[in-house]
Amino acid sequence: MATEQELQSLFNTLDTDQDGKVSINELFLSPGLSAVISVETGVSSPQELLAMHGDKNGSITFEELKQVVKEAGNLS
Repeated sequence: MATEQELQSLFNTLDTDQDGKVSINELFLSPGLSAVISVETGVSSPQELLAMHGDKNGSITFEELKQVVKEAGNLS
């Protein structure tokens, strides 16, 4: 379970180009952090996360990620 601040910190770490979105490439550049995302969202892979919850460009914003974590019951 993560707090919103912890989730924001994780998102910021993954968002290496600081464009406000995490892309599939950014998720694959940090397998350890993407594993944490998978645990917190209940989604088995970065591809699944982006396919189900991301935008059509293959990326996810913090608000979208926060909603997925909240729906999984892992946001405190």
